[in-house]
Amino acid sequence: MTPSKKGGAADVTSGTPGEASLAARVQREGRNRPLLPVHSATAGRQKHSATEKMKQHLAVSAIGSDRTGMVHELTRIISESGGNISESRMANLGTEFAMLLLVSGNWHALAKLETELKRLAETNNLSIHLRRTEPRAPRTDMLPYSIDVVCLDQSGIVSGLAGFFATRGIDIAEVSTRSYPAAHTGAPMFAVQMIVNVPSRIHVAHLREEFMEFCDSLNLDAILEPVKS
Repeated sequence: MTPSKKGGAADVTSGTPGEASLAARVQREGRNRPLLPVHSATAGRQKHSATEKMKQHLAVSAIGSDRTGMVHELTRIISESGGNISESRMANLGTEFAMLLLVSGNWHALAKLETELKRLAETNNLSIHLRRTEPRAPRTDMLPYSIDVVCLDQSGIVSGLAGFFATRGIDIAEVSTRSYPAAHTGAPMFAVQMIVNVPSRIHVAHLREEFMEFCDSLNLDAILEPVKS
């Protein structure tokens, strides 16, 4: 028997009895087969969120004699352990070199990293302190401002600045200082850079006026401006 050439649904019933029976079975099972789950963008975001929640965080501080390769050794161990550096600060302090890092990773990676860093401290005469922590939650009620101060080197500058902001309920997020000789006179100079979080309830224009008066009283040249994103 010659199969029908009409096409469409009628085609599945044409042909030999065996072919017609097989075609009908395929069509019947196709209708009854359950649909496969569809992975939507929402499901993808939920999976990413769950992965983020599984991450743990480790604060690392390390200090040791300044030498070439110290940064490489520490960061290599973090990488090989499966950790990821989220934040870091590094600086020379006299003849010492100090590092502050926030490392993220799963439980296994951070457990391995803790063991490896303790071994590194013992074999390289490093002082390493480890502490489990959590990422800082974003603050929508505060605005970040940058502070730059330059003056003749004198004692108590950082303490005075910190006191000014503390009495106004302003959080200090970062501080960096350095001493250097003036370009032409060689006079000892001191520079301070700060990031402060100003509560939204504070009137910034009034704060700036108070800050400039405070700096003038101590002969400090200063700038207070919003942090550029």
